[in-house]
This record gives sequence, structure tokens and C-alpha cells, in this order.
Amino acid sequence: MTTGTEETPLTIDELAARAGVTVRTVRFYGSKGLLPPPVLGPRRVGQYGPGHVARLALIEELQQQGMTLAGIERYLRQLPADLTPHDLAIHRAVVASWAPDAVETVSRRELERRAGRPLGEEDVERLAAMNVVVPAGGDDYRVDAGLLRLGVRLLDVPLSQEAILAARRVLVEHSRAAAHELSQLFRGEVEERDARDVKSLSAHMHPLVVQALLTTFQRSLREELSEWLTGSGTG
Repeated sequence: MTTGTEETPLTIDELAARAGVTVRTVRFYGSKGLLPPPVLGPRRVGQYGPGHVARLALIEELQQQGMTLAGIERYLRQLPADLTPHDLAIHRAVVASWAPDAVETVSRRELERRAGRPLGEEDVERLAAMNVVVPAGGDDYRVDAGLLRLGVRLLDVPLSQEAILAARRVLVEHSRAAAHELSQLFRGEVEERDARDVKSLSAHMHPLVVQALLTTFQRSLREELSEWLTGSGTG
């Protein structure tokens, strides 16, 4: 959970702004052990990094699921200490998959607060193209809370909007196909069971299937990128 060398370290004020929380909240989480201590930089100023941002996002997601502070503490204690920001993002995605779709109407100011950064008109247009936000008239936007952080991160990815949208179409197409095949597979297992058993199986299988899909996709993508880099002579 170091700040790393690839990104500029954040002060506590910058971390709070990036995560969309208050400085007081960051300090409170730190005092409870939910956040690791910062790295001490020049003049003993605390420096925070991507791991802190990712952990705050996970805490926020757990809170949105209705988990108590004690429950969040227990959840985080069970996680390996050496998780990367990417690993934490996967955990957050799995947690988010437990909840129904959350679409809210917010003002432009609230949208920027949740994004953790100012948003120019081009940024909002790109988010709209990704179906993360939809103009709702005046200064309001309908926001898919589950996709907002991902959409904001994609704003800084050096890919064209066309490439991002094409990637989204590929993911949607194949995820729907996987969901259909899995549902057909499980349907045969529950046809003769009591309705309560079916509901229980669904509640347990949903997060497990999502986590399995994420893990499998992560490994497959790593292998594909490794082969590509090796073949291009840049690895």
C-alpha cells in the first residue's frame, strides 16, 4: 500500500477530494485501521497513493450495501495485506454486483463531487457516450452510480472514444452470452426444488459467479497482453 513511483503522491486533502469524502472521514478511517497509514514525505507530510483511493472506494461501496462499520472492519481484515489497487477494484466490483442497478438524478456540482474531479464539457460528453451519465434537463444528470468511477478513470485512458465504445460492445455481448449459458446450466439444477431453495441458490451464486468471471477474465487478458507484448518485441 505504498504510494508507488508511477503516480504523484496525494496529500490528505487531495485524497479526500479524489475519493469524494471529507478529510475528517479519511482521518477517522485511518484511526479505525480501515486505511493504512500514509508514507511520510518531506517535512513529514503524509503522502497517499492509488491503494488508498481504491480502499476508500471499496469502503464506500460496502457502506452503500448497508454494511455497518464493524462489518466493514471484519471484511477488510480478511483481505490479504498486499492487495494492489487493481485487486481492490475487483473486490469493489464484486461487492457492487450484489446490489440492484442504482441510477440517480444529480446536479452537475454533485456529479463532479462524486467523480472526485472537475468535469469539462468534453468529459461529460464522453461519459454520456459510455452511458454513464444521461442529461436530465437543466443542470441535472441521471448517473449510473455503479459505472461512474470506472467511467471517470477511462477519461484518462489514452484510447479514442470509438475504441472505448467498441470495447464496451464486446464486453456487453460476451457477458450477456455467458450469463445466458450459465442461467441455462443452473436452470436444470433448480427446476425441481422449492422456491426458497431457488432464491437461496441465486443469492449465493450471484457474487460467486461474478467473482469467477472477473478472475478468469483478468487472467485471460493478462495472458493475451503478454503474448501481444512478446510478439511485438516490447515485452
